[in-house]
Amino acid sequence: MSRHQEDKRGGNASGRGSNNKRNQSNSRGNAPINKNQGSSGRTTSARSDNSGGIRLNKYIANSGICSRREADLYISTGQVTVNGKVVNEMGHKVNLSDDVRFDGRRINPEAKAYVLLNKPKGFSVTTSNAKGMTVMDLVASATQSRIQPIGRLGRNATGLILFTNDDSVMQKLTNSKSGLPRLFHIELDKNLKSEDMEKIEKGLTVEGKKVEVEEISYVQGSPKKEVGLRIRNVGNSIIRTVFEHLGYQVVRVDCVTIATLTKKDLPRGKYRHLNKQEINNLMMLQ
Repeated sequence: MSRHQEDKRGGNASGRGSNNKRNQSNSRGNAPINKNQGSSGRTTSARSDNSGGIRLNKYIANSGICSRREADLYISTGQVTVNGKVVNEMGHKVNLSDDVRFDGRRINPEAKAYVLLNKPKGFSVTTSNAKGMTVMDLVASATQSRIQPIGRLGRNATGLILFTNDDSVMQKLTNSKSGLPRLFHIELDKNLKSEDMEKIEKGLTVEGKKVEVEEISYVQGSPKKEVGLRIRNVGNSIIRTVFEHLGYQVVRVDCVTIATLTKKDLPRGKYRHLNKQEINNLMMLQ
């Protein structure tokens, strides 16, 4: 009997049908039940509720690593892990939320997406649904890929936020050494003294930690309570930490640029996809 016929007669046996049920028992799949899973520890922890997922070999093939036949070989020789555990069970299923690694490197079957948003006030930079309105609501229709924001902005801060599902770019831009270069337009509650600007420029020690900035200057044509600050830190709390340490209150924060990305032709609350050149520029950041 062909695999197609088995799938047709067995309904959800192969997991490829469009009507497979998420809570279906694993005992109905093609893979045999391993009664000794608890003792080996090799697949038990890796298996969550994956009866509604996709086969591991298909997940690997969709990631562009190799063919499904070759993926079976890599799985059988223990070169694939799921959620930190080696999986060598043929027919094992995974979900998109699982951490799947081939030869130690995390892989993803989704198309790579890079989205730039000009964030308005009132939206939290988080993927949690428990925080009210979030930036994920603003980019919900941008792509079917599971993108995440890189860096943080406060709820009332505005400006650029970059989203991607590319783990290599995410790690590169959140690395403590290279970081994500961002330029902020900051408004304070009073004029920034020149001596305080020099302190910030030279680097401050706050709560035992050295805080360094790449550049700080007054905004041309504006009161001296408005400054431009370029930093590589991916968080937003560092900005308030710096100025509050010197006795200033931050009134407004706006992210003007991220590396070479700007807000040009990107209205507040709107997003756009990066072009190939912009993606390459991010890859080349030092």
